[in-house]
Amino acid sequence: MNKAITDGLTFTPPAFTAGLGVWSRQDGTPGSATWAGAANAAVAPADQDFGSCLEISKNESLTKIRFMGETPILPGCYLRVRARVKAIAGNLPQVRIAGWAGNGARQHVGGLNEAGPTVSLKAYGRVVEISAIVGTGRRGGVDMPWGTAPIYGHFGIDLLGPNGGVVRIDDIEIEDVTSFFLRDMMDWVDVRDYGAIGNGIADDRIAFIKADQAANGGTILVPPGEYFIGSDLSISAPIRFQGKLKMPTARLALLSSFDFPTYADAFGDETLGLKKGIQALMGYTDHNTFDLCGRRVELTEPLYVADFAVPSWSSQRVIANGQINLIDGPAWNTRVVGSSGRYDPGDSLTLSNVANIANIEVGARVNGAGVGREVYVRAVNVGAQTLTLSQPLYGGAGTRSYTFHRYRYALDFSGMQKCDRMNFSNIDFLLNGVGSGILLAPAGEMFHIRDCYIVRPKDRAITSIGRGCQDLLVDRCQFLSNEMDLPVQDRNTIAINVNANDVKMRNNRFVRFAHFMIANGGGHIITGNHWFQGDGSGAGVRTAGLVLTATNVQTTITGNYIDNAYIEWANEQDAAPNFSSEYSFGGLTITGNTFLCHQTQLSFAFLVVKPYGPGHFLHGLTVSDNVFKARVTNIERIEKVDTTFADLDYSRMRNVKFDGNTFNAVNNFVANPITITHNQGSAQTVWDVPTNQSLPFNGWAKQVDSLIASAPITNGGNQRVADMPFLQSEQGAGRKNVRVNWTQAVKGSVMMRVRMDSPD
Repeated sequence: MNKAITDGLTFTPPAFTAGLGVWSRQDGTPGSATWAGAANAAVAPADQDFGSCLEISKNESLTKIRFMGETPILPGCYLRVRARVKAIAGNLPQVRIAGWAGNGARQHVGGLNEAGPTVSLKAYGRVVEISAIVGTGRRGGVDMPWGTAPIYGHFGIDLLGPNGGVVRIDDIEIEDVTSFFLRDMMDWVDVRDYGAIGNGIADDRIAFIKADQAANGGTILVPPGEYFIGSDLSISAPIRFQGKLKMPTARLALLSSFDFPTYADAFGDETLGLKKGIQALMGYTDHNTFDLCGRRVELTEPLYVADFAVPSWSSQRVIANGQINLIDGPAWNTRVVGSSGRYDPGDSLTLSNVANIANIEVGARVNGAGVGREVYVRAVNVGAQTLTLSQPLYGGAGTRSYTFHRYRYALDFSGMQKCDRMNFSNIDFLLNGVGSGILLAPAGEMFHIRDCYIVRPKDRAITSIGRGCQDLLVDRCQFLSNEMDLPVQDRNTIAINVNANDVKMRNNRFVRFAHFMIANGGGHIITGNHWFQGDGSGAGVRTAGLVLTATNVQTTITGNYIDNAYIEWANEQDAAPNFSSEYSFGGLTITGNTFLCHQTQLSFAFLVVKPYGPGHFLHGLTVSDNVFKARVTNIERIEKVDTTFADLDYSRMRNVKFDGNTFNAVNNFVANPITITHNQGSAQTVWDVPTNQSLPFNGWAKQVDSLIASAPITNGGNQRVADMPFLQSEQGAGRKNVRVNWTQAVKGSVMMRVRMDSPD
């Protein structure tokens, strides 16, 4: 591991012929006695086995020969000390490699093993090699594991056993043998050692499998090269890529390295790495989260998930913790196709006899006369020349011209059959006005987007082209428009549309879109959000933040901050928009919200009902405990009917509740039922009591719940009259008055509760 540190260092001591003054008879420390001039030591110049060597006559029980030079001990470095010896005469001794450990203060480090294995010399003239390995770590084959306290050593040999023998010692060698331990120290295997070629042509899959089996808890190294993998590959061990993989269609499952940085390294490309990671995420069950690890993914093209993933998915999967950044280029261009087709309300989701159909893509938005907002192509049948639509068209039967806009999305699931329980968590979608965000599959449920930022979508943030938005969950996200600087009437971007039921929008913020959400279906819960449509252009128009396109919605709108925008309730996605035997506008609860507008037109209203055909009415609407506030300029009222196509049938209103609301800078406060006090100054037999536009939607005075005298009822002579009057509702112009009929002419004051609906 430290080979680079030791390259260029010379560890081997000088030969004995260079002089014995650097060879100690003790520990090798400075000042210790040397072998120079010793009577029992000499350099033998021409030994037949060693050439020049050291000859010693052993006369001490422990005879030491130590090099006085300081041999460095480096962390992670291993040294082998070896020598060749032979007995010449006399008693046969034992020999071993030995050393002395010193620290940075040039002091001895005690408690260490400072000697190698002992070897006995058993015959004269027989050459015996002795060796020992010293290093910092306790590894197999290390004779003297010294740890990190010593920084140097004095090395040589010991002679042990009986005295009186003569031995000759060849020059001592010290060498770096760290490479012996590299495999254990690095804890990795190289795929090349198992047959990988890396030329981009030969199939290296088997080599990767063998390397995975051999890793045994270690890591796999993929060195530089291009490694072709011809079929699906699953790797259990952690893996590190210097080279890259070539897997055109095969799936890669990295079970211990399942994150975006590894996949990006594996394929040498961020877009391809994200594709392959999602492919693996939706292709096996060992992991349910693909972690971007805080990385930014540069997408140069849309990801069409069906091109690399399974066609249908129904298990929780999460893509989390990073940024997806779109890089501009032709791959993001919107495709616009002109065509014509025939529509029959009897087959409400089909457009037939479609011209130029081969150029129309699934996921294209339909635009044309009689088409409501956010209608998309769900399926294309080129042979039959038919398109399946996400929602019906309101314009009735006929052949018309249409335009189809196919936006490009960072993540496009439209080619899948179904996608359930896909989650995005803590992702910054940096769309940069280049492309749109997420296009949902035609079918699916429980798609969840949480704690994300969707920044500057070119056209749409989240689009549904079918029922893939069933139970859609969007929590704690911020959506920032690409058109913030435009007046609201010039904006085209829409944050979200839904077609199915039970959507949960909770604690999000939507800034300056044309609309924050266009929602069909029912059972929605919209709570804790802030949608902000203000444009800073002074007095002017505002658009709907939320558009509900079904009549009976069973939807709750609670605790939101609705800022310079309104709620529009329409039936534009209805093949038969005229009322017949069906539910009309009902099932909507609006409670505890803050509504604010700033410098708007007098005609602005916070709740607008827009029937696309006659005969409709309200039959279940609660608006309670909200705060309505206008700033700078007043508004006339907080609710109204848009009669562009038709008005409501006020005779059929029922179950409408407006109460507990607070009004600021609103000319007409409304409630239902409304409490009205009427003062009659002159004696009359008939009192006409106006509701003064105080009933919601300026509705009819249909019913009086109660009437009490709030002051004495007297005749012209100021005598008390105790007669009970009878009442007539729906009187006067527009049927907005209540008539109080007395048996004689009277005057005084009454208080009554009037309602514009039938409460049952």
